[in-house]
Amino acid sequence: MVRHSLRMTAGTLASRILGMLREILTAAFFGATRELDAFYVAYTLANLSRQLLAEGALSATFVPVFSQTLAKDGLDRAERLAKEAVTLLLAMGTLVVTAGIIFAPYLVFLIAPGFKGPDAVLATNLTRFLMPYLILVSLAALAMGALNSMESFFVPAIAPAVANLVYIVAVSLLYWRMGIWAPAVAVLLGGCFQMGLQWAWCAGKGLVLIPAMPGRDPELWRMVRLFFPYAAGLSLNQFHPIINRILGSFLEDGAISVLNYADRLIQLPLGLFVIAVSQAVLPLFSRAALEDEVAFADIGRDALRFALFIVSPITLCTLLYAGEAVHLLFYRGAFGDWAWRATSGALFFYALGLPGMACNNVTLRALYARRFPKAAFFVVATSVLANLACSVVLMRFLSYRGLALSSAIAFTSASLVGGRFLRASLGRPIGLFDIPWVSRLALSLAITGGASMFYKFLIPYPLGAGLSLRTLWMCGAFAVGAASYIITVRRLKCAEWRWVAEAIRRDKARAKRDE
Repeated sequence: MVRHSLRMTAGTLASRILGMLREILTAAFFGATRELDAFYVAYTLANLSRQLLAEGALSATFVPVFSQTLAKDGLDRAERLAKEAVTLLLAMGTLVVTAGIIFAPYLVFLIAPGFKGPDAVLATNLTRFLMPYLILVSLAALAMGALNSMESFFVPAIAPAVANLVYIVAVSLLYWRMGIWAPAVAVLLGGCFQMGLQWAWCAGKGLVLIPAMPGRDPELWRMVRLFFPYAAGLSLNQFHPIINRILGSFLEDGAISVLNYADRLIQLPLGLFVIAVSQAVLPLFSRAALEDEVAFADIGRDALRFALFIVSPITLCTLLYAGEAVHLLFYRGAFGDWAWRATSGALFFYALGLPGMACNNVTLRALYARRFPKAAFFVVATSVLANLACSVVLMRFLSYRGLALSSAIAFTSASLVGGRFLRASLGRPIGLFDIPWVSRLALSLAITGGASMFYKFLIPYPLGAGLSLRTLWMCGAFAVGAASYIITVRRLKCAEWRWVAEAIRRDKARAKRDE
C-alpha cells in the first residue's frame, strides 16, 4: 500500500505543482472578481464529474469489479468488461451533457442565485461551453481505474499534470484576446490531453478501450447496480462546493474566487497524499473484503494511520503559515490586499478539516469495498447537512470564512460517522487510536509546532522583500517543519515512518535490478 501510494504521490506531485502554477496564473490575470466568480460557477458544474467519477463512484465500483475479473479470468475477459463500460459511460455522459446545455440557465440559478443580469448570462454561456468536459474526464477516470487495477499508478497520477500544463500554456496565449473565455478553452483542451494519455497507456498495456455493445455480462450489470447507490451518495458529497457557491453568491464580490483559491491550496496535500493512499488501498480492500475480515480491518487501520501520519503535520504548518503561503503564491497582478487577507482566512479554516477529510476518504473507500452503499450514503448525507446548517449560521458572523469553517466541521463529522459504520460492519474495533500511537503522534506534532513557531518568531516573514527572499523564507519554514517532524518520528520509532523507508528501499532495489 505504501509503495503504491508513494508512486502515486510522485506522479501527483508534478500535477499539484503545475496545478498551483495554474492558480497563480489565474490569480495574476483575474484576481478575485465577479467575472472569475462566474467562471468558477460554470466550472463547478462541469467539474462535478471529476470528483464524482475520477475520485468517487466510478473508481469505487469499476476498480473492485475489474480487479476481481482480471484476477480470476485474465486480461481478455477484463478488457471486454472495460469496453462495455466505455459504451455505457459514453451513453450516460452524452445524456447528462445534453441536459446540462439545455437547462444551463436553471442550473446557474440553482448554483448562484445571487447572480443577476450580465453575471448570470456569462455564467450560463460558460456552463454550456464547458459541459463536454464531463465526457472527457469520465473516460479518463475509467482508464485510470483500469491502470490502477493493473498496478500502474504513475501515469494516472501524472495525467492531470499534462492537463494543467496545457491549461497554463493555453491561458497564457489566449488571455489577451479571449479574456475570461481563455480558461474555459484551456479546461477543454486539458481534458482532451488527460484522456488521450491514459487511453494510450492502456493500449500499451494490452487494454484497448474501444466501445463494445454491452451484453449480458453479470459483472457489468453488477457494476451498474453498485454504481447508482454509490453515485447517489457521492453526488451528495459534491454539495459541499455547491453550498459554497450558492451562499457565496450572496456575499461580497470575489467571495467565490477567494474560497476557490483557498480550496485549491488545501487540495494540494489532500491530492498528494490522502487521495493517493485511498486509491492505492482500494484494490487491497477489494481483495480482503472477500477473503479475511481481520486483514480488512488491519488494512483499514494502517491506511487511516498512514493518512493521519502524513496530513497532521501538514495541517499544523498550514495553520501557522496560511498568510505567508497565500502572499508568496498569489500576491501579484490583479490579486491585491483584500484578496490576500480573505484567502488567508479561508485557508486557515479549511485547514482545520484536513484530518477529517483524510479519514473520510479512507473510510468511504472501505465501505464501498464492503458493498455498503447505504452506509456510505448516510455518511455523506450527514456531512452535507452539517455543512449546510453550519454555513447558514456561521456566514452571518464570519462571511466567507464561515463557509470554510463549515466545510471543516462537516468533513470531521463525516469521518466520525464513517468510522462508526465501518466498525459496525466488521463487528470489531479497528484499533486506530490506541494510547501509544496517539502519544507518539501528539509528541511529534508538539515538537514540530514548537520548532516552526520559533522559526517564525526568530526570522519574521519578509513581507516587502522580493520573490526570491520570500521563497527562501518559505523553504526555510518547510525545512524546519519537515526536519523536526522526521527526526522526531524516527526517534520515536513510528511504524509509519518505517513503512515509508522500507517502500523507498524496495523501489531502489527494484530500480537497480532493472538497470
